[in-house]
Amino acid sequence: MGSKHSDNGHSAGAVAVDDPAKVRNVVLVGPSGSGKTTLAEALLASTGVLTRPGSVTEGNTVCDHDPAAVRQQRSVGLAVAPVQHGDIKINLIDTPGYADFVGELRAGLRAADAALFVVSAAEGVDPATVALWEECAMVGMPRAVVVARTDHQRADVPGEIAACQAAFGAGVVPLYLPDGDGLVNLLTTDDPRFEEERNALIEGIIAESEDETLMDRYLGGEEIDQATLVADLETAVARGSFHPVMPVCAVTGLGLPEVLDGIARAFPSPLEHPLPEVTGVDGIPQPRLAADPNGPLVAEVVRTAVDSYVGRVSLVRVFSGTLRPERPVHVSGHGMADRGHEDHDVDERVAHVYSPLGANLREVPYCVAGDLCALTKLGSAETGDTVSAPEKPLLMAPWEMPEPLLPVAVVPRSRSDEDNLARNLGKLVAGDPTLRLERNAETHQLVLWCMGEAHADVVLARLRAGGAEVDTEPVRVALRETFASQAKGHGRHVKQSGGHGQYAVCDIVVDPLPRGSGFEFVDKIVGGAVPNQFIPSVEKGVRAQLERGLSGGHPVVDVRVTLVDGKAHSVDSSDAAFQTAGALALKEAAANGKTCLLEPVDEVTVRLPDDHLGTVLGDLSSRRGRVLGTEAESPGYTVIRAEVPATELLRYAVELRSLTSGTGTYTRRFSRYDPLPQALATQR
Repeated sequence: MGSKHSDNGHSAGAVAVDDPAKVRNVVLVGPSGSGKTTLAEALLASTGVLTRPGSVTEGNTVCDHDPAAVRQQRSVGLAVAPVQHGDIKINLIDTPGYADFVGELRAGLRAADAALFVVSAAEGVDPATVALWEECAMVGMPRAVVVARTDHQRADVPGEIAACQAAFGAGVVPLYLPDGDGLVNLLTTDDPRFEEERNALIEGIIAESEDETLMDRYLGGEEIDQATLVADLETAVARGSFHPVMPVCAVTGLGLPEVLDGIARAFPSPLEHPLPEVTGVDGIPQPRLAADPNGPLVAEVVRTAVDSYVGRVSLVRVFSGTLRPERPVHVSGHGMADRGHEDHDVDERVAHVYSPLGANLREVPYCVAGDLCALTKLGSAETGDTVSAPEKPLLMAPWEMPEPLLPVAVVPRSRSDEDNLARNLGKLVAGDPTLRLERNAETHQLVLWCMGEAHADVVLARLRAGGAEVDTEPVRVALRETFASQAKGHGRHVKQSGGHGQYAVCDIVVDPLPRGSGFEFVDKIVGGAVPNQFIPSVEKGVRAQLERGLSGGHPVVDVRVTLVDGKAHSVDSSDAAFQTAGALALKEAAANGKTCLLEPVDEVTVRLPDDHLGTVLGDLSSRRGRVLGTEAESPGYTVIRAEVPATELLRYAVELRSLTSGTGTYTRRFSRYDPLPQALATQR
């Protein structure tokens, strides 16, 4: 996103909207390859925004301007493409269909007021498509369905509509159907060939009407006027329970006017979409806002990109008020510290306001509530931040972000790459809330937690494009060590080198404790064998050695160390000497006794369709997992709770997706440390 643009030509400038009722924010949702970007390109060309449509395979579309998207020939990020239909501005929000980029999809859902679900007439409805539908349903997004690629040699529009009805529910009803080289409008046609489909459409619309007498009048034979049906259609769509279907072909132009007309007439405006909850930056709830251009300024950064020409570009949805250039704003970001986004509250100044067209930015004089715009050079703004008035800073409730579960350890190739890596990581984390950065102090690795392999590929490509050449290495899991039995240790540190020497002797007994007990130090010195002032020194030395580890360098946990005896010198004993003696005693105890390695065990919750239950249970068993239980969730879905060693989960995000055809998801949280099996411990 920035000053660069595709080479298919732009013929229309940007126009600012004054009334939120004249805006439609529509997110294009669907599986990868269904034709979302191609449809957006055709709509841009049909409304005169482009002189000719671009091609995904040629890499010159408006929405897929990211180099990674061009290389992979699929969307990897959210993009906005506004079109004008009559007096209605339609912001088309193109989102990736691949599961690795679900964070971009959720950002698109946040920015939109309705979803246009794009499915291919030649592909059917796969489980991943159903999962995307449920993703939209989860946030209560009004939806309609577009059956695209109707020119494909294997296209079956009636079959695809039936498949959508079976997969998505009875609320999916065709609004248009193919008829020769055109489409027939089921609301207006009196063709007896389509009587059954027309009756189903009208009954579905009337069932959602607020006029309870309408159904009886219709069943009684009364002809319902079209204006009433159109008004009730919008109501039904806005409620999220009725989903009209429209066939379309981006190549021939079939259905493009109907799609635009359907969006303009049936989709809700920002005035009809509830706004997210708002608090002060202190967390105190504020009155719920409305999409009022004259209200208090509240906008949200839904995507952040760094352009090589103009720097940081923030895509913003204005929920309340009006955003104007040359005005101060307050930027707030809270609640994302675990992803590398520290809480921040900064006053900045908006220099210019732009209407984004993919990567191209077109300056506009203002952006009213309900509309989308782009801001440049907000140095502190990150994805998810709230932009508000400095005199009354506000904070919007964040949208739910998926947890990245695929770790990738990166290593810079040279010292200069190390400096470039540090600079680029901040930009990446600022723009991608689904990326988590971890600098592991125990394994000394820099780990990027990604959503999957495709996401990792994009992240690494962006690092390299920023001048940081990096390699990947196997991710190491931080282990622990403990004592398996009681052991005794003798620590003697005696040195004489002229002047004051060093003298400290201590005897300890080490006992194992139950998992999770931590460390205990017990003083059982009798008769002042170790003077009182040096007993804490012994403990300090033991603690330091526990942190450093023993033979494998892993921290030692869950032990009790008892100081039972020792010796001191009136002149040569010191704090440092007894620290050293304590550490030596622990080392000797480890040599005399038996130790074992401990591995982290995570509690895992897997959600998957019932069809894959047996396969996933077997896979968890092969990972040394212990299933705690299963329970039915929604119809056709089961949730598995299990405990699995963290070493077995390094690539589980990828492998679960493969096992479940992209429909399985999971979460994990640390549970405890358990002994590592001896066969695996010998490989460490």
